[in-house]
Amino acid sequence: MTVPQAAINRETGKPARVPHAAACPFCSLLCDDLIVEQAGGRVRVLKNGCDRAVSGFENPDGPNQPRLKGKPATIEQCIERAAAILRGARFPLFAGLGTDVGGMRAVLSLAERTGGALDHMHGNALQRNIGVLQGTGWMTTTLTELKNRADLIIFAGTDAVSAHPRFFERLVWNQASLFQLDSNARQIIYLGAGLNTKPGTSPEGRKPLHIRFDPRRLIEIVSALRALAAGYRLQAASIAGVRIPVLNSIVEKMKAARYGVLAWSSAELDYPHAKLAVEACVELVKDLNDTTRFSGLPLGGNDGAITAVSVCAWQTGFPLRTAFAAGYPAHDAHRYSTSHLVASGSADAVVWISAFRAAPPPAAKPLVVLGAPNTHCPEEPDVFIPVAIPGLDHAAQLVRCDSVVSLYLERQQTSSLPSVAHLLTEIQNAL
Repeated sequence: MTVPQAAINRETGKPARVPHAAACPFCSLLCDDLIVEQAGGRVRVLKNGCDRAVSGFENPDGPNQPRLKGKPATIEQCIERAAAILRGARFPLFAGLGTDVGGMRAVLSLAERTGGALDHMHGNALQRNIGVLQGTGWMTTTLTELKNRADLIIFAGTDAVSAHPRFFERLVWNQASLFQLDSNARQIIYLGAGLNTKPGTSPEGRKPLHIRFDPRRLIEIVSALRALAAGYRLQAASIAGVRIPVLNSIVEKMKAARYGVLAWSSAELDYPHAKLAVEACVELVKDLNDTTRFSGLPLGGNDGAITAVSVCAWQTGFPLRTAFAAGYPAHDAHRYSTSHLVASGSADAVVWISAFRAAPPPAAKPLVVLGAPNTHCPEEPDVFIPVAIPGLDHAAQLVRCDSVVSLYLERQQTSSLPSVAHLLTEIQNAL
C-alpha cells in the first residue's frame, strides 16, 4: 500500500489529486479498503470511510505550538523540561498510551529506565477482559473466522457499531466468503436495551432478534442461558423482565448453530462488578462447545489499546498496569491503575500520551502531555508537545481488535510534528 507521489496538474501547476488505498487507524478494526486522495498537502476520504474515519483523516490541524505551562517554547526546551521532571520523579506514571507499536516500545523503554508504571486510557475496560482471561481462560475467534464461518452472532450488551461503525458492512453482510456461507441467512441477536440494531437488518430486510432488558442485568440473562443450556428448569417466570420461553428459544438457536459467536464490549459494560458479566459470557461459550462450535469475540480496543497491551505483553510477559519500580516488571490491576495512582498521589509525575485524538489527561502535577494538536487540558500542563497521528502523519504499525493481526499503515500526508516514539527516545536520551 504505497502512497503515490503527487502528480502535477499542467494547467494549474499544483499537485494533482491521486486517489489511492489506505488503512484507517481511528478504530481497532483497521479497515484497509479506504480510498483517499492527497490535495494541497491534505487528505480527503473518497470511499469506504465511516464518520470516524472522515473526521480523523480530514480533521483540521489545531494549535501545534509546544508549550511550557501555557507559554510557547521550542521542542528542545520541552524535551529538556520533560526529562527534568522524570529525573526528579520517584514513581512516574505513563498513561493514555494512545500510540502505535513503535511509540509503545519507546514507552516501555522509558518506563523501565525511570521505574514507572503503565496504564491505558481504556485500562478499566481492558482489565475486565484481562482479569477473566487470567482467571479462567477463554475461547475466542478472529474477525476473519466470524466473516467466513459464523451463522449466528449474538451481541451481548453491545451493538458493535458504536465503537466500530463498519462492523456489519465489513464482517457480517459481506457478499463473499471462503466457505460459501450465505451471509443473508445469518441470525443476529441483540441482548440488552438501548442498542442501535438497525445495522443488524440483513440486506434482504430480515430484522434481528432484539431482547430488551437493563444491560446492567446482563449477567442474570447469560447465567440463565447457561442453566437452560445445561438442561436445568428455572422456577421463575422471567429473568430481568425476559420471559423464560424467550430465553429457551435463544438456547435452541445457539445449540443449532454450526458456528456461533458471542460478542461483547467490556467498555460498554461500565458498572460495578461488570467483570462478572464478561466471565458469564466466556463460560457460556465454553459450555456450548460441548455440543456445537461456539466462540467469543471481545470488541473494543480503540485509541491503540490492543496495540499497547500487546506490546507490553510481548516485552514483559504481563499486560498493562505493570510497573518497573522494583527493577523488574510487576503487574497489579488495582495498584497500578491511573485512577488509583493519581488519586492516592503515589505517582509523582504523569506522562499522558494520546496521538489519535484529543483525549484529555487526568488532573495531575507535574504533567507532561504528548497529544493531538487540539488537545484541551483543564489546566495547562507543565509540558505540552503536539504529536503526529500514527497512520496519517507517519507510517505506523497497529494491532487489530482481535489481537491476531498487526497491520502496517503508510503515511498519508506530510507533517512537521514529531512521532511519539521519536519524542520519548529524545526524552530518554536527555535523562
